[in-house]
Amino acid sequence: MTVVIKCEDLHHRYEPADEGGVEALSGIDLEIARGEFVAVIGPNGSGKSTLAKHFNALLLPTEGRVLVAGRDTRDPDLLWEVRRSAGMVFQNPDNQLVATVVEEDVAFGPENLGVEPEQIVRRVESSLDAVGMLARREYAPHELSGGQKQRVAIAGILAMEPEILVLDEPTAMLDPLGRREVLETVMDLNRQKGITVVFITHFMDEAVRADRVIVMDKGRVVLQGPPREVFGQIDMLHSVGLDVPQIAEVARRLRDMGVDVPPGVLTVDELVAAVCR
Repeated sequence: MTVVIKCEDLHHRYEPADEGGVEALSGIDLEIARGEFVAVIGPNGSGKSTLAKHFNALLLPTEGRVLVAGRDTRDPDLLWEVRRSAGMVFQNPDNQLVATVVEEDVAFGPENLGVEPEQIVRRVESSLDAVGMLARREYAPHELSGGQKQRVAIAGILAMEPEILVLDEPTAMLDPLGRREVLETVMDLNRQKGITVVFITHFMDEAVRADRVIVMDKGRVVLQGPPREVFGQIDMLHSVGLDVPQIAEVARRLRDMGVDVPPGVLTVDELVAAVCR
């Protein structure tokens, strides 16, 4: 396993706020492997967005360190290498689109990196194709839906050819169709191109699709593992203010009624099969 993100005793305090500041992260030790799809969940104020911003050096540790592709984010000489390795997508796509035409927006990042013009053309076409937006390359952003805008924002990051894609609640402002478009796009990038994905979300049905789920509360990692294991800890998740996927909750209630439904059921098909057995 090749580790591409490593946090060692990571602390982050926001200053100033009375004496000592507000500690948003409290001793995070974490590793993320190349090609992994990791979902990070937690209640509001748990520190998940603060953690995400450390992965491309938008924030720096108060204590401890973060290594991105082996580069220490505290080293100012490595700042741009860190940000080229880990691209970041935020909640509101309107805040990320800077040009009046889709293809010009996607070209903005590599232009600022000094990429040769012919390579920029190749990267723009490849990135838009990867997110299913090549046919709309000449559209204005205002002509797109929310989900399409977010896919263009992702294409703009891809054009800079990062190893890691960090998405901070990218579907929070989208309707169900837009959410599905973005999630499926990110999953395809992970599976077909091997891009490491860190996906911050408050939608449990999105976290179910990840390889690993990390649960945060009060600035700490309180639980992590495959989705089946994590969402099997229903009482624990409820104790930190999180819901569980609806199917997991239905399965738990059926077990309480004496129906033989095994732990770890997360999909409708799995539940139907278990009940039929």
